[in-house]
Amino acid sequence: MQTDVFPFYSMWRTPFLFDTRIVQIIIITLVTAATFIVILPGIRGKLRTFWLVRVLTSLFIGSVIIAVNFTRDWEVGSVTTTTVYKSFSNTMVNASIGLLVGLRGVNITLKGNPVHQLNETINYNERFSWESRIQYDIDYREGLERGLPSPVLYVAEKFNSNSPCRLHQQYCVSTYYSSAIMWAAFCAWILSNILFCMPLLVYGIYMLFTTAVCMIVSLMSFATVRQAPECSIHFGRIVLQTRFGLSFWLSFATGLFCLIISIILLTIHLTRPNLLRRLFNFKDNEELTNKTDKEDSEDNRTETVSQML
Repeated sequence: MQTDVFPFYSMWRTPFLFDTRIVQIIIITLVTAATFIVILPGIRGKLRTFWLVRVLTSLFIGSVIIAVNFTRDWEVGSVTTTTVYKSFSNTMVNASIGLLVGLRGVNITLKGNPVHQLNETINYNERFSWESRIQYDIDYREGLERGLPSPVLYVAEKFNSNSPCRLHQQYCVSTYYSSAIMWAAFCAWILSNILFCMPLLVYGIYMLFTTAVCMIVSLMSFATVRQAPECSIHFGRIVLQTRFGLSFWLSFATGLFCLIISIILLTIHLTRPNLLRRLFNFKDNEELTNKTDKEDSEDNRTETVSQML
């Protein structure tokens, strides 16, 4: 290790920005949606608009379920304060310190006000993962070796497995079950789409309802960690307070949307089942019976004419 550089970075670095898998999910969703829009004119029938809305709605639900497993803003918080910049130094900087918690880890940001201070660019966004039991400790140890700024290390230390705050255990357990239940919701979403393509609409409705329930239970699992006693993250007299982020509320809105749709479809199934079958381009039993009777009468008429001849 270069002793003349430590604890500063020995080379230019790029801060963590976002998970590239989210971009891949968005691109795949947009391409799939564009494909269905292109083939829309080739679909016959009066319900082509309903078919397109159903497809786009299903794509939106599925993409949200997958994407929120990789986002980093389930819980967010930030403070602006004047704090020590580096370890073993009295140099102070004015900066904004942010905390972003996801299902796979935590991001800690440090951005100077202004960004250029002390002949440096103070703009950090460091990722600490807890996908495995020891991965977070490994990332934290690497951060110490690279000489991350003191505010970043101070916040990261609170989530260390050896910290008396026990935030690591609380968040690891809650995010593990939240992610697992969210993937269960994704499986239920796939089954609902398969059943909606078959004359088993009521079971498709049940699977859509299961998707909504799984998403809401996943959110409840994540929210329980906020009710547990935890250490406060102090910067002088200022405390870094967190709140639910965009991914949490987007998941909540999507789960509620699935619940409302499933209840509406179930109500239509109980009151007007034939209408529900026509909406999904399935002929109802009366039409099939009438068609069968008509074919039978035509066959009988043909046999009669043949006998007369």
